[in-house]
Amino acid sequence: MAIEAEVVRPGDPSERVADVINLLKQRFGERLSTSSALREQHGHTTTWLRNEPPDAVVFAQSTEEVAEIVQTCAAHKVPVIAFGTGTSLEGHVNAPLGGISIDLSRMDKILEVNSEDLDCRVEAGVTRKQLNSYIRDTGLFFPIDPGADASLGGMAATRASGTNAVRYGTMKDAVLGLTVVTADGRIIRTGGRARKSSAGYDLTRLFVGSEGTLGVITELTIRLFGQPESVSGGICPFPDVESACNAVITTIQMGIPVARIELLDSLQVRACNSYSKLDLAETPTLFLEFHGSEAGVQEQSEMFSSIAEEFGGGPFEWTTVAEERTKLWTARHDAYWAGKGLRPEADIVATDVCVPISRLAECVGETARDIEQEGLLAPIVGHVGDGNFHVQVLVNLDDPEEKRKADGFIERLAVRALKMEGTCTGEHGVGQGKQKYMRREHGDAIDYMQSIKRAFDPDNLMNPGKILPQS
Repeated sequence: MAIEAEVVRPGDPSERVADVINLLKQRFGERLSTSSALREQHGHTTTWLRNEPPDAVVFAQSTEEVAEIVQTCAAHKVPVIAFGTGTSLEGHVNAPLGGISIDLSRMDKILEVNSEDLDCRVEAGVTRKQLNSYIRDTGLFFPIDPGADASLGGMAATRASGTNAVRYGTMKDAVLGLTVVTADGRIIRTGGRARKSSAGYDLTRLFVGSEGTLGVITELTIRLFGQPESVSGGICPFPDVESACNAVITTIQMGIPVARIELLDSLQVRACNSYSKLDLAETPTLFLEFHGSEAGVQEQSEMFSSIAEEFGGGPFEWTTVAEERTKLWTARHDAYWAGKGLRPEADIVATDVCVPISRLAECVGETARDIEQEGLLAPIVGHVGDGNFHVQVLVNLDDPEEKRKADGFIERLAVRALKMEGTCTGEHGVGQGKQKYMRREHGDAIDYMQSIKRAFDPDNLMNPGKILPQS
C-alpha cells in the first residue's frame, strides 16, 4: 500500500517534494536522508557531467518497500532514481529534475540457488563478488564481470558485460527473469526459470538495459555456469595495436573458444606496471584466458601462439597457476586507477564504443592516431574479443582548451564507431552522456522507444532525462 493513496493537486514542485520527503520520513525514519554529502554521493558520476543530486535518499529493504516509495512518489508526481553501487559512467544516477533516490544496496539477499538447473534468484543489491563467494563451493560461478563490484540489479539495468563476454555473453544473456516495480508502484514479474519460452512479449529483455527509465528492478533470476576443469591465461606483446587487433580477429574467426581476450595499449601497460607492480614490456599487449579441459586449454593456447606469430606478436607466455593469473587480471581490473596514476591531478573521462569484429583494427588504429594528433593522454584498453574497447581521457576539466579537445575526441570516436556500423557504447550505457548519438544510431526507432517510455511511464517519473533524446 502507498503511504498516501490519493492523488494530490499539481502544486509547486518543491512543495510536492517536501510533502513526499515528510511522508517517507514518517515511514522510514533514519533510512531516509537529506544530507548534502549523501545526496551528492547518490548523484555521483565518474564522467565530465555535472553532479545533480536527488532531493533525498531512501534505503529500501524489500520489493514491497520499493513499491511503497514509488507509489508515494507517483501520487505526488515526484521523480524516482534507482541506485545500486554508483559505478556507472554516463550520469545514469544523476537527478536533473530532483526527486527521490532509492538505494537498493541493503537488498542483498541471495534468495535461492538451484544448482541442478544452474540458476539462482537474488535481490538487486547483491554484487557479483558477493554472489560468486556464496556459490563457490557449489562448483558454479557467475561470469559477467564488468570490472567494478557492481550490483546485479544495476548490471541488468545497464546491460553490463565485461571481460568474459566473448565466451559467456552479457547481462541480456544471463538474466532469465526479473521482479520490477513499475512507474505506478505495481510489482510485476517477467520471465522465469525456463531456458526458453514462446509465451508473450519478452519484457525481461525490455527492462534489461532500460537504465531505470521503465521501472525499478528489485529481484533477478540469473544463469550460472560450471567452473571449468582447467584455466590457462597469459600475456602476448605486439609491435602495434593494429597487429594485436588482427590477431584477435583471426582468433575469433577461427572459432577458438577464448574466454577473455583484452587489449592494453603501450600507455596502459606502463600505467599497470607502475600501479600493479608488473614488469611487462611497454608495448601493446593482449591478456588472454582459456577455459576447458587440461588438454583443451593447452591446445587453445598453442593455437593462439601460432596466430600471434603470424602478426609479429609473441612470445605468448601462459600459465595454469591460479596465483599468477590472478595477479594479471587484478592488474587489468585496476586499469582505471592505474590510468589515473599517469596524471594524478587530472580528471578521467572514460568512454567506450563497439564495432563489428572485422572493423576492430581499423577503429582502434584510427583512434590511436587521433589521440596522438590531439596530444591527449588517453590509454586504450578493451574487451576486444567482441569488438568493444575503452578510452580513458585524462584531462583538466577546468581548462577550457583541454576540455574542448577531449569533447571533440569523444565525439569523433562515437561517430567513427557508428560509421563502421558499430554502436556509441558497447557496455557503459547511454545515461545522459550519450543521448545525443541515439537518433543517429537508431533513426526512427527512437520514436518507438519514446512511445514505449510514455506507455510505461506516462508522467516521466522513472529516472527522467536518461537514454532518450529530449523531445
